[in-house]
Amino acid sequence: MKSVKTLKLIGSALIVVVSINAWSQTGESAASSTQSSMAPAEGGSAKAARQANRALSKKVIRALSKGGVKTSGINVIAKGGAVALAGSVTDPAQIDKAGEVAKGVSGVTSVKNALTVKEVGQ
Repeated sequence: MKSVKTLKLIGSALIVVVSINAWSQTGESAASSTQSSMAPAEGGSAKAARQANRALSKKVIRALSKGGVKTSGINVIAKGGAVALAGSVTDPAQIDKAGEVAKGVSGVTSVKNALTVKEVGQ
């Protein structure tokens, strides 16, 4: 029984990661075709974008903690203002609360909430 739930959790996390990667590729293809001559200058901006994404993820996690959501089982993935919440919480009400708190963080443009409920002791 535990293995089935573990496989479901792994499967849902995989779906989130794949959908984020697929979503980001559609926006990058248009940008890379119009800015192909600027490729050498973008090396520093890619690093800055990664730092900004990490900072936004940390900002969302802090906001979730302050908002009363237990963040021990939650992964926050940020990319260009879009935030994905993945993992599990113990209370179904915390799923909606986490989404609302994440939407309220400055710099967040959209939230994909893929949180699931995990019963205590599993």
